[in-house]
This record gives sequence, C-alpha cells and structure tokens, in this order.
Amino acid sequence: MEAITLRGRAVQQGIAFSGNPLDRVANQRRDEAWLAEQFAAPGGRYLAIWRQNVLAQEAEGVRLHWLSDSVREHLAEGAAPLLLGVRDGVAHFAVDLSALDDPVATLALDGATFADARRIAMDLPAGEAGIVAQARAMVEWHLHHRYCGTCGTPTVVGGGGSMRSCPSCSAEYYPNPFPVVIMVVWRGDRCLLGSGRNWAQRRYSALAGFMDQGETIEEAVAREVMEEVGLTVDEVEYFTSQPWPFPSQLMIGCFAHVADEEINVDPVELSGARWFSREEVWQALDAPESVDFGLPAPIAIAHHLIRAWLDRA
Repeated sequence: MEAITLRGRAVQQGIAFSGNPLDRVANQRRDEAWLAEQFAAPGGRYLAIWRQNVLAQEAEGVRLHWLSDSVREHLAEGAAPLLLGVRDGVAHFAVDLSALDDPVATLALDGATFADARRIAMDLPAGEAGIVAQARAMVEWHLHHRYCGTCGTPTVVGGGGSMRSCPSCSAEYYPNPFPVVIMVVWRGDRCLLGSGRNWAQRRYSALAGFMDQGETIEEAVAREVMEEVGLTVDEVEYFTSQPWPFPSQLMIGCFAHVADEEINVDPVELSGARWFSREEVWQALDAPESVDFGLPAPIAIAHHLIRAWLDRA
C-alpha cells in the first residue's frame, strides 16, 4: 500500500464524554503516603456506579450526585474506592455498588437515581460527562481484571486505582482504552456512510473499526474502508477523538478521501452503504423528518465528523 498522508486539525469542542476537569495526579499516585492521606481525608467525594449506571440527580437539572466517605461501608469485600483525581484540593473517587440489590434504598438517597450514561451525557454540566467516562471505564476494567493473566493469582489495586498488580509473580496491569478508527469517507462533493447490521432501518453513520496491533491510524482507516466497502483510501486527515466508555474505547475521528467510487459492501459488517450528497446530509441534520434516513445524534463523534465534513470547503 502506498504511503498515506495524515493531516491533523485542532481538537474540537462539544464532544460528549470529554473535558474531564479532574487532575488525574499521575505523579502523586506513586507516593503511597500521599495516597493514604487522600483516602483518609474528610471531605472526599465519591461517585457511585451500579451495574454500569451512574448516580445522578435529575429533578432540577441533570447533575452527578456525589456521596461522602460513609459509602465505603457498603462496598463488597475486596472492593476499593478508585481515585479519579483531585479538584480544588479535594479527592474524587469512583465506587462500585453493583453488589447491592437496591443501593438507593440501602443508602437512603434522596432524589438521586442510577441513570444510563448515554441518556444523561448531553444534559450534564460541562466536564461531568468526562468524569462519567473515566469512572465507568475504571470500574468496568477492575471488574474484569481481578486475576493475574500470567499465574492466575488474585490481583490487588495499586496507584489508587490506576493499575493492578500480582502479589505472586509481580506482574502489573494497566487499563488501556481500545482504539477505534471512525471515518467519514468522501470523494468530490459526496460522502459515504454505512448502516450496521443490527441498527434501526435506514440509519447511517461513519464507518468504524478497531485498530489492529502494529497499525498506524492511517493504515487502520485504509484497511477498514477497504474491508467494509471495497474502496481505496489515498489520504487521511485526523479530526478529533472521543472517549467512549461502553466499555472503554477511544474513538479516533478522521476524514478518509478515496480514489474510487464503486462500492462493494461486506455483508458481515454492514447491511448497506451509500453515497450521500452534501444537500442530503444538510437536510437530514436540519430537517430529519423530511428524509427517509437517519444520522447519528450529537452524543456520538460520528455526528460531529459528519457536520465538520459539511463545513469543509
């Protein structure tokens, strides 16, 4: 495959699950004494996750509902608070209450409920959805990495929640998001969008796929486009990225220019794909009731990619 140009642009604003205001205090996490002070200090704030849902208030505007350190009394045996970061000198933690049958009743929560992160993300104050992305992904990662992959020994939390280690063989494990390339394919004055096999009828979005080992971003974009629709990418331009905590992806948004136009859809990956004119896409975004197809909502990076493609000269 010939070399492909990767051109970048500034990070875009308004991307859901971004803008986390907490200082993740990576350097301080190495100091066990400092960590002990944070866990013992009064005034720490605890964000509860229950079976993948996040504790929030919705009565007078959607916002996260933080708990005091008394919530630690209700953690399952072996569970530990996970340090998200520090803001204004106050430590913020995530706690998993999934072992409780009814945490709202157990904790006597007044007006708070465990809400689906997708449903409330766009209504949360700026930055809070970013905290949700971090908390939800951390809780999920720790849940699935309780045993050493080398020797099978139960692992222990380290770095305040930033890693796990094996007390038997000293192996260390760190949470990493799964990188996914997502791209608006375009040529001339048209863009190509695809429809997933399990999506609602006539819903279209940007193409996407997981990056493989030993692959650059531009190589992954070119491979996915060729595999899914049989088109040859000759230029990739990076747009922006998005944390996607379902459970823990990093969406890498790009524009992919292609050298040809004849589509060959992979029926295993897609139920269909088609070219859209600029006018069709504008109409779908501005007056969705007037067209017979749907595009992604603003919670998804695909929505912002498509809008940005429209703004291009």
